[in-house]
Amino acid sequence: MKIALVNGRLLDPENETLNPGGVWIADGRIVSVGAAPADFTPERELDVRGAVIAPGLIDLSVHLREPGQEHKGTIASETAAAVKGGVTTLCSSPETDPVADTPAVIELVRERAQAAARAKLVPVGALTRNLDGESLSEMYALRQAGCRVVGNGTRPLRHSLVWRRALEYAATYDLIVFVRPLDEWLAAGGCVHEGAVATRLGLPGIPASAETVAVAQILALVEEIDTRVHFSCLSTRRAAAMIAAAGADGLPVSCDVAAHQLHLSEADVIGFDPMVHVMPPLRTAADRDGLRRAVAEGTVTAVCSDHQPHEADAKLDAFPDTAPGISALETLLSLMIELTAEGVFTLPQAVARLTLGPARVLGLSTGRLRPGVPADLCVFDPEASWRVGESHWRSRGRNTPFWGRTLKGRVRCTLVDGRVVYMDPE
Repeated sequence: MKIALVNGRLLDPENETLNPGGVWIADGRIVSVGAAPADFTPERELDVRGAVIAPGLIDLSVHLREPGQEHKGTIASETAAAVKGGVTTLCSSPETDPVADTPAVIELVRERAQAAARAKLVPVGALTRNLDGESLSEMYALRQAGCRVVGNGTRPLRHSLVWRRALEYAATYDLIVFVRPLDEWLAAGGCVHEGAVATRLGLPGIPASAETVAVAQILALVEEIDTRVHFSCLSTRRAAAMIAAAGADGLPVSCDVAAHQLHLSEADVIGFDPMVHVMPPLRTAADRDGLRRAVAEGTVTAVCSDHQPHEADAKLDAFPDTAPGISALETLLSLMIELTAEGVFTLPQAVARLTLGPARVLGLSTGRLRPGVPADLCVFDPEASWRVGESHWRSRGRNTPFWGRTLKGRVRCTLVDGRVVYMDPE
C-alpha cells in the first residue's frame, strides 16, 4: 500500500534536526523523505499538519507477562499500549512462565505477537536455564531460533564464574548480552536506596555500590572476553560514567536508563507510595540529575520504559512487600518531552535516545528517517496534552505514579511496516 504523510515536521535522529516535510511509503518501506517522489500516487494520504514525524520508538526493556502471567498483561494488551505510545519495536523479557529458554517458547511469543499485528518483537532469550542463574541455556538453539539477545532479566547469576562462562558462550554465537547490574549480596533484600530517606522511613536500603560493583565485575570480564554487553536500567550516575569510560577505551558496551529514573528520586518514596517501588530503586537527586546529563551528552545512548504491568493486588501491601515495577510504555515519550520543556535536552536529542540509540544497540536499520528502511513511524504532537487515566490507557497494568497527571506529547498515529496500527481517536 502506498501512503503519504504530508505537512509534518521531520525529526531526523541521525542529524538531530527538525525540518518541515513529509514521508512517502510503498510496500512497507520509506521511499522518500522531505519531498514527494516523481509519479507517486498514494492510496492513502494523512495530513499531519503541526505534528512531528519521527522513527518509531524502540524500547529495550518490556515485560509482556505472556505466557504465564496473563492476569498482569497479555501480548495483545501490552503491544496495544506500545503502539499507542509510539513504540514500534520492543525487547520482551525472558521472565515468562515457561521461561523463554527454548526455541519453542521464543516461537510461541513471536507467533502471538504476529497475531496481535501491532508492535514488532525482539525476544530476549534466557541466559540460564529457567533463569536459575547457574546452568547455561542452549544459546546456540536460541540463536538458530532467531534470538539476537540473551539475558537473565531481573534474576541474578550465582557467581562470577557463571558470568564468565555465559559471556564466553554468548560471544561464540555473536549474541548481545543484556545485563541488569545488581550485586545481590550488597542489595541484601532492600527495597529503596540506602540513604537518609531509607533511614527515616525504616526501610531496608540498597547501596549505590550494589550497582557499581556489578558493573565493574562485568566490565572486567568483557575486557578479557570481548562480548557485546548492554547494561539495562541504570540508576546511578557513577555506573553510567564507568560504562562511558569503558566504551571510550574500546570495549563493546552500551547502556540505557528507564525514563522514570530521570524524573523521580528517593524523595518520592517518603509517602510510602507503592507505585514508586521499583528495582533498581530510585536514587538521589544527584544521581537523577547526573543521569539526565549523561542522556543529554549521549554517554547513555538509550532510554527505555522498563515496562512492568501488575494487577491491582500486587501494589496493595506494605511497601517492601509490594511488587516492584511501573506500567510505563504509554508514558515513555511524554516523560522525555516533559524534560525537553525543562531544558534538560532538545526534542531531537530526546527522540534520538528513543529511536536511533536503541536501534544501534540491536543492530537494526530502523530508528532513522531514510529511504529504503522499514516504515516504522511515530507521528506525535509535542504540544498536545493528555491525561494519564482510564480513557487513554491500553495496558492492563495501572501501576504508574503518573496516574491522573496531565502530560505533553500526544501520539497521533503509529505505523509499522507502512501499516497504520494506531490512530488517535480524537
